[in-house]
Amino acid sequence: MRTMLTQQQLLTQFEAKAGVNNFRTTPSGLYNPVNHIMSIKGKRIRPLLLLMCCDMFGGSVEEALNPAFAMEVFHNFTLVHDDIMDKADIRRGFPTVHTLFGLNSGILAGDAMLSYAYKFLTKVSPQYVPALLDIFNKTAIEIFEGQQMDIDFEKRMDVTEEEYLKMIEFKTSVLLGCCLKAGAILAGASEENQKLIYEFGLQLGLSFQIKDDYLDSFGEAAKVGKRIGGDILMNKKTYLYVTGWNSANKEQKEQFTALLTEQDEEKKIAAAKNLFEVTGARQQTNHKSNELYLGALDSLRNISIDKELKEPLFELAEKINNREF
Repeated sequence: MRTMLTQQQLLTQFEAKAGVNNFRTTPSGLYNPVNHIMSIKGKRIRPLLLLMCCDMFGGSVEEALNPAFAMEVFHNFTLVHDDIMDKADIRRGFPTVHTLFGLNSGILAGDAMLSYAYKFLTKVSPQYVPALLDIFNKTAIEIFEGQQMDIDFEKRMDVTEEEYLKMIEFKTSVLLGCCLKAGAILAGASEENQKLIYEFGLQLGLSFQIKDDYLDSFGEAAKVGKRIGGDILMNKKTYLYVTGWNSANKEQKEQFTALLTEQDEEKKIAAAKNLFEVTGARQQTNHKSNELYLGALDSLRNISIDKELKEPLFELAEKINNREF
């Protein structure tokens, strides 16, 4: 069997790419905010998935570095604008872009990052560009639709589990699927294997987001990197909330409704977490996350390449599933 690069080797190559000056320097009012968010390293899951997938299918990791960087820039662009819409002060333990540089700079920095994402995505051999643009454009549109659904859900009490799962598929999962499919495209993988690796990403992403919902309410602030209960304060219809509401009796529904306008933040967080417990939402959320994780593993197993080549993705999926941050 051919030798594959380790995750650390792939990350080292990616960090070398991300560490150079990829953006212009002037006007500083535009690029200082961009460099701020890009310097606060996240988990690098998306570019790592792209590089791992490309390597797994026998493609050139060097060829994949620009698209991998594009995905990280695009992801961070969405975070900048999400933080503005969510009125979030902290991101990864640091002040958010709009908090530090102002609302207008945050909006404009995000716009610039979206353009740079396209720039780096298409810095590849010409034959790959149409397919990469096709999956990237589809993904970007779905992410924006998912964000609007998320905003709309804040005003509704009757969000169904199906609606919620579609929202997080668009808002979170499709980008993981996109990264994996992009890696497969760059490696010349078959259409069937591209489809299966995309499905793996979709289900892993759904599991990831539901776990994220869980950690926002029941994680540890020091590990999560943000205040616990932020989704509760924003009246977000998370999987915890949706399953809690749909399992609640009349009295509990009244309590959920009253919490929408509760001004005491600590009281609101404590009461909501208690409702998640007594309605069984906490347990259901853990169960759903695990169910989707197992579905992702099934898709990965069905990819028609040597089992040993898939092992790094199995290990990464397990690491993502077992995280506490």
